[in-house]
Amino acid sequence: MNNDNIKIDKNRRRYKEDKIDSEKKLYKDKNLLIIFCITLTAVLSVTSISPAFPMIAEVFNVSDTKIGLLITVFTLPGVILSPVIGVLADRLGRKKVLVPSLVLFGIAGTSCIFAHSFRALLSLRFIQGIGGAAINSLNNTIIGDLYNDRECTIAMGYNATVLNIGTTAFPVIGGALCALGWYYPFFLPLVAIPIAILVLFILDSYDPETNQDLKEYLKNTAQSLKNKNIILLIITSCLLFTIFYGVYMAYFPIYISRSFNPTPLQIGIILASMSLTTAAVASQLGRLSSKFSVKTLLILGFSLFGVAFLIIPVIPTIWLLFIPTIIYGLGQGITNPMIQSTLARLSDKEYRGMVMSLSSMSIRLGQTVGPLLFGLILTIFGMNHVFYAGVLLSLIVALAILNISSDNKTTTD
Repeated sequence: MNNDNIKIDKNRRRYKEDKIDSEKKLYKDKNLLIIFCITLTAVLSVTSISPAFPMIAEVFNVSDTKIGLLITVFTLPGVILSPVIGVLADRLGRKKVLVPSLVLFGIAGTSCIFAHSFRALLSLRFIQGIGGAAINSLNNTIIGDLYNDRECTIAMGYNATVLNIGTTAFPVIGGALCALGWYYPFFLPLVAIPIAILVLFILDSYDPETNQDLKEYLKNTAQSLKNKNIILLIITSCLLFTIFYGVYMAYFPIYISRSFNPTPLQIGIILASMSLTTAAVASQLGRLSSKFSVKTLLILGFSLFGVAFLIIPVIPTIWLLFIPTIIYGLGQGITNPMIQSTLARLSDKEYRGMVMSLSSMSIRLGQTVGPLLFGLILTIFGMNHVFYAGVLLSLIVALAILNISSDNKTTTD
């Protein structure tokens, strides 16, 4: 190993020396606890304000269709800026990108309380989304920097568990704050400021020490992206969220409402069962990955999606919908953290920021395309065919995963 590589690895080696011993639980590690805080910050950006949408629509006199722009303008910067964020994180260091992003996220998000028009609110959400774009990709990048092999998989699983706890809890917190006024949920992004301070002074992270110029870096990054497994996993990540946002998030609640005439609380309880199941399964990902290959787990996950969607149209009573939501949660708890941990392990640390940012961009793309694609299917063929199309796409992805080659990084034994 040359001197440059020794210098590049010194942060990780020093970290590993005083990090977790064989008896200590990974989830107690201070770095992972800070990463959990980063993840929760990213999650609250949408889930905490969604209960306020009806009030915001009334206050600013906008239609239900336009209120969805509060999500679109926030996620759009992630599609556009993710490659740039990846380059900056690899060239400048993770903290130098993440800390200002957290500060921007906190300031712009909280400034929404001062918006006096819907256009101003959308502008502030867009600026907040610029900060959020980095937060969503760099938390997984840092996990890949700090943890190797099976520890990386376990850490990704724990992080996915925390994420799903957040998606369950924040709508309740946001709904409670809405009782005080539509703008109260927008105070929550302030937590990003103290988290930025923790990242700056306490979090261990990889800082590049390389003599590569930008041209050489881009050339080497492009070379690393020729890895077939990386490309397949990024595409799989996009399709995972195309299915999730297109079938489950966008149209499953509408199906429940039209088919069973439930209360909003009943819909919320049914949807929350998926998140809780996902959290429980993701927390056990380390054990699963020690027994099964990445390929096997991903095929299992997408197959579970297909089973869940297949039985939804034949469920006769509302409470039996817990069966497909729990099945779907099992698949979700396996697939997303498994994809992210494998991408982190496959990518060289000098280019990991770019790889994980491209994965984040693919997720944002899936979140955007999914509702449009399955909305078109709904318009042409009807609601039941939305679920049947979800079955078909899930099985196609499961078959495509067979093309992932098995090596020492796509197996976790």
